[in-house]
Amino acid sequence: MNNTVPDTASGGMERNRAVSLPTLGVLVVAAYIAAQMLSDVASLKIGIVFGLAVDMGTFIYPVTFTLRDVVHKTLGKRSAQVLIVTAGAINLIMAVYLMWIARVPGDPDWGLNAEFAAVLAPVWRIVLASIAAEVVSELIDTEVYHWFVTRITRRFQWARVLLSNSLSIPVDNLIFCVGAFGWLLPWNVVLQVFLFNLVVKYGVTLASLPIIYITPDTEE
Repeated sequence: MNNTVPDTASGGMERNRAVSLPTLGVLVVAAYIAAQMLSDVASLKIGIVFGLAVDMGTFIYPVTFTLRDVVHKTLGKRSAQVLIVTAGAINLIMAVYLMWIARVPGDPDWGLNAEFAAVLAPVWRIVLASIAAEVVSELIDTEVYHWFVTRITRRFQWARVLLSNSLSIPVDNLIFCVGAFGWLLPWNVVLQVFLFNLVVKYGVTLASLPIIYITPDTEE
């Protein structure tokens, strides 16, 4: 009599381990989504900083490029790509939801209904330009990062982040500035927004470089 028992339990455990995420991976994914959503909401305001026009999402959004690199490093290229597209979908759903909330009649006893609609109702040109810029630029970031670690070197982690961000940030900036403000604002103002955003994004990139060292490399 064959007393061998199929090792279904161990097989199930291996499959569970394969799809489970490290705690750090979960935290980084959550931080990435949160930063994406906060920056998209903040981008609804165009502020004046140092006398120059800038969308206020600029000061938090660049962190997502480094967080994306950490996701890529921790969970792999495919997971990073899925995260980018998922974040774009989440931001689109958020915009639709805020639009619906703004249109729902408000309780007069609560007040601030017009103010809520004026502040949080999406400006669709900005929303769509922002989402397009995020998805395209961060997919480019993914390819550059992957090329660096597979074709150049796995050493110098700061270099892989700096290179991938240096190529993807201008693309992001160009798509967003032209898509959101082109043919709407004077081109000299669009150029101001582009240049100021570029400086801020590179500054945030340099400040966030150490984040890449919070976890060891996994298989890319």
